[in-house]
Amino acid sequence: MSSKTLFQAIKEDHEEMYLYHDEYKRARQAGDVAAQARWARQLTWEVARHAVGEEIVVYPLMEKHLGEKGKQLADHDREEHQHVKEFLYQLEALKPEDEDYGRTIELVMASLHPHNDDEEIKDLPMLEAVISADASREAAQSFKKTKKLVPTRSHPSAPNQPPFETLVGLLAAPVDKVKDWFASFPTEEEMAGAKAELKHRDHDAAAGRAAATAGH
Repeated sequence: MSSKTLFQAIKEDHEEMYLYHDEYKRARQAGDVAAQARWARQLTWEVARHAVGEEIVVYPLMEKHLGEKGKQLADHDREEHQHVKEFLYQLEALKPEDEDYGRTIELVMASLHPHNDDEEIKDLPMLEAVISADASREAAQSFKKTKKLVPTRSHPSAPNQPPFETLVGLLAAPVDKVKDWFASFPTEEEMAGAKAELKHRDHDAAAGRAAATAGH
């Protein structure tokens, strides 16, 4: 079993999203359209899998263990995911050199940051306070395995709760993976550099939220 808790597994995904976004912005500033396309695909691939993984594994746990409050939090999170999925779907029709492409990427991240912060500050700590350490690690493993089976692209009209989401996802995933074969992803060298940088990153959601609140 993985030694990571559910919180650690989810936070690691969040850090990867932020890193891929930073790599995209660097490519954009350098005027490297091909690199922009590679990092945007890596970012959207990660976000799509992460969102469905949470909807299948994490949110049902919140509903089960946190009662009515858990259902409210899960419904709110699903609603926020829906906005992100719609932006990702719009992105599919755009090209990296389009002005709207960069704008849509930023809309995705503007939606994700507060959503991810809420999960790290509120949702996951509440859940882990009422489940055992073993249950948390088991959920982390289940989340990781689920991400390997789910769609890698956005499907905003698909159900966002199991079991129907799981069934639709199993049908959509193979089609998405065929599309991925023809898409450009970061090279092994680029990913190795990014993974090395990831080891030194630690986005502090609570500090970021406090700073944002103080600035208003």
